[in-house]
Amino acid sequence: MPVTDPAPEAFARRFSLEVTRPTTAEIAQLAEILPAGTPVYFSAVPTIQPNELVADATLLRKAGLEPVIHIAARRIRSDADLQHLLAGLRAEAGVRRLLVIGGDVDATGPFADALAVIQKGRLPDAGIAEIGIGGYPEGHPRIAPQRLEASLDEKIASATAQGLRVHIVSQFSFSGENIIAWLKKLRAGGIAHPVKIGLAGPTSVTALIRFAKRCGVSTSLRGLMSGAATALIGNVGPDRILDMLSAAQSEIGDARPHYYSFGGALATARYATAKAEAGAAAL
Repeated sequence: MPVTDPAPEAFARRFSLEVTRPTTAEIAQLAEILPAGTPVYFSAVPTIQPNELVADATLLRKAGLEPVIHIAARRIRSDADLQHLLAGLRAEAGVRRLLVIGGDVDATGPFADALAVIQKGRLPDAGIAEIGIGGYPEGHPRIAPQRLEASLDEKIASATAQGLRVHIVSQFSFSGENIIAWLKKLRAGGIAHPVKIGLAGPTSVTALIRFAKRCGVSTSLRGLMSGAATALIGNVGPDRILDMLSAAQSEIGDARPHYYSFGGALATARYATAKAEAGAAAL
């Protein structure tokens, strides 16, 4: 499996960040902290309106960052709504990358899942060149493992047939062992696409436990809780997992950190940037 940047110290240098409804001031601060061109994924919270998505994506672009917008299939009310949103994102913010997800709600329109958006959403016609799709190192609480694997193959095949580049964005995990085993299984199954590995940015253990329960990350949550007594003071970052992934680069292929900003966008951006700078200095 070829690796673009094989030095272990280089792993943390190529990262992306996920944020939820940052303010205008936070976006300006993110631009001061993050390297220019850093992919910033904008999560699809249920209450956000399409005009807000376009406005915030535009601010991110003007700040010198790369906006990647979540499209939650089951929350799209009509094909017309999807095309209107995509047209606005392309025209106002130059968006060429999306993260296409199902969205853990009942469908409100014509798209039953992420695959339906990829198949029917005419994404290349809207100027989209690359999509992210979800991956689950610890499985999904409502989807059988065999269906998860088949769905991943189907999404990749459909996107590739349309000329779209594809990467995988994983749900966060607190277990480096689980992540590496999952990545090895992907690679052994012939999936060589880039993987953005979901990691929880620095925050308190109690907050991490809350988010883990909400997202169904049960396996590694038990490991986190077993060590929680020694880490209840201060914030906890994914240092150990980063070290493990760095050491395993020759086995896991094209992979890089993707930070969920549970402890706040600015704190996570500072952590990720500091890790990236430390990796660069070590080379």
